[in-house]
Amino acid sequence: MKKQSHNPVLKGIVIAAIASVMWGISGTTLQLISQNLAIPATWMLSMRTFSAGIILLAISFVFYGKKTFHVFSRPDTAWSVVSYAILGLMANLLTFYYAIQTGNASAATILQYLSPLFIVIGGVLFKHRRPFRSDVIAFIIALLGVLFCITRGNFTQLDLPLVSLLWGLGSGVTAAFYVVLPQRAAEDNPPVVVLGWGTMIAGLLFNLYRPFWINPPHISWVLVASVATVVLFGTILPFGLLMEATRFAPSDVVSIMDAMQPITTSILSVIFFHLHLNWVEIIGIALVIIAIFILQEGRRRASYDIHY
Repeated sequence: MKKQSHNPVLKGIVIAAIASVMWGISGTTLQLISQNLAIPATWMLSMRTFSAGIILLAISFVFYGKKTFHVFSRPDTAWSVVSYAILGLMANLLTFYYAIQTGNASAATILQYLSPLFIVIGGVLFKHRRPFRSDVIAFIIALLGVLFCITRGNFTQLDLPLVSLLWGLGSGVTAAFYVVLPQRAAEDNPPVVVLGWGTMIAGLLFNLYRPFWINPPHISWVLVASVATVVLFGTILPFGLLMEATRFAPSDVVSIMDAMQPITTSILSVIFFHLHLNWVEIIGIALVIIAIFILQEGRRRASYDIHY
């Protein structure tokens, strides 16, 4: 009986790990699109968000019908979705793409993975929340890990271009917005509806600047397969799997599996882009993952103590 009680949790962990691996595959594919295929960021973002938005809203209509529009029935939830689309989705996709284009997918993913840390820092700066001891420990460990990753052990110079570092830090900050801004809308609406409208709004705004059907790049089967991979593995499938995972395992357990994303991206970058990781970088990646784990575990325990 004890073994059976653990099966659902294990199932949730496996599903969450698959979702995280998919995000890692998507990040690596973005490097192929931005560097090897030299696809402009504006075209790629217009194409990705518009197509993903249509698919997600179609799914929303199938499952929720007219309730799909409920998110716009109140000013606060409508503003939550719009701000999420602009400051969260658009800003995050843009900064992450340029972080990869000017550097590499492995470093960009590690920097974006710092988003929980930026959420805590935002709470300290703007809401004057006192940080926990685990927050401070996590910050120091994460800082050391990033330093190892961007210097490769030579602390007198950056191994990563400064512009890529700045774009990567920007992706970490905007990933924090991505988590925080849609929370009000998500309280009264299904997550897939919020994601669908956020993605569609982002797609419409991207296309106002750069319509994907005007002067498109040379369409090849590699480009089509790459874009399809990013749309499916970077948005639709992992999001659905993550919602499924929370049915079997607690959200804090599911969130730990996010660590599979930077690990997957690093491994794929070594295989396909011949990225050489020395032992200092590997330690740096491990330190960042440990730091976020400490942060999340500390927050989980603090929340448990408050409620019980």
